[in-house]
Amino acid sequence: MSGRLREKVKPLSELRSLLTQQQKAGARVVLTNGCFDLLHIGHIRYLESARSLGDILVVAVNSDRSVRLLRKGPGRPIVPDTQRAEVVAALAMVDYVVVFDEPNPLQVIAALQPDVLVKGGDWPPDQIIGRDLVEAKGGAVHALPCVPGVSTSHLIERILHSSTQDASLRDTAHHTRDHSGSGTVDVSRHG
Repeated sequence: MSGRLREKVKPLSELRSLLTQQQKAGARVVLTNGCFDLLHIGHIRYLESARSLGDILVVAVNSDRSVRLLRKGPGRPIVPDTQRAEVVAALAMVDYVVVFDEPNPLQVIAALQPDVLVKGGDWPPDQIIGRDLVEAKGGAVHALPCVPGVSTSHLIERILHSSTQDASLRDTAHHTRDHSGSGTVDVSRHG
């Protein structure tokens, strides 16, 4: 990890100290969390919107253990947490990244005391974990809209479906004899 990115990915205790100083100076801290397993346009738009709600955007990334506890699906996470944290840290709108092991971000929220807590619109506002902590200190909680039809799960399904179709075409080409004598098979002729 480069030095610039290393400065953005912080352990929770160090990040708490940094944010306390910045909040005392008047900065408004926004916190969101997620797996960020395969980054897509929904993540980018969501993080841009979250960033617009304050001065500092902190992203809490679920660790590999945490993703497995969430039962996101077989083989998840696809990308290891250190790489996911680095990719998220590389985004211009993200100021800090912290990786957490718990199945939910409650301990991170309690430690960091954000002024704004943000989740995707797939979370009903009354079910956003940590809402009571943030609102009790006068903060705001937002559920931002998701990009319709865009999610990591959908992306994985598309990749698997595409891979299955490609394998089927390869099998068809391999098992189809070319009768022209050229030794090659024009797959387009064989549907």
